[in-house]
Amino acid sequence: MQKTQLRLEDIAQQCGGEMPLPLQGANGAVFSEPWQAHAFAMVLQLHEKGLFTWPEWAAALTEEILKAQIAGDADTGATYYKHWLNALEVMVLAKQLGTADQIHDLEHAWEAAAARTPHGQPIVLET
Repeated sequence: MQKTQLRLEDIAQQCGGEMPLPLQGANGAVFSEPWQAHAFAMVLQLHEKGLFTWPEWAAALTEEILKAQIAGDADTGATYYKHWLNALEVMVLAKQLGTADQIHDLEHAWEAAAARTPHGQPIVLET
């Protein structure tokens, strides 16, 4: 069986070219930390489920970036995925997909799971 790899540009094209593509670093890497890829994937999954449009997402992400700039963010790209994650949280709350308490609990569950997971192994949340 042949494995097919999609590039981000391919995914964007399938989404009608409206998807905001992640930034590439100087070394060509899109994600410098695994959590950044996870945040990106969560947004894709929620969009694929029809929970928001790309224009809605772009507006939420733009608002988070502008708020950070006003607060003094140097806008070097180093904090881009923090803005992405903040926009995701805002979108989840605005669309009533979860509560602030649920997000807070999930954040701590991930921290605990990551702390007990050996390097290189998948993180598994215990429920």
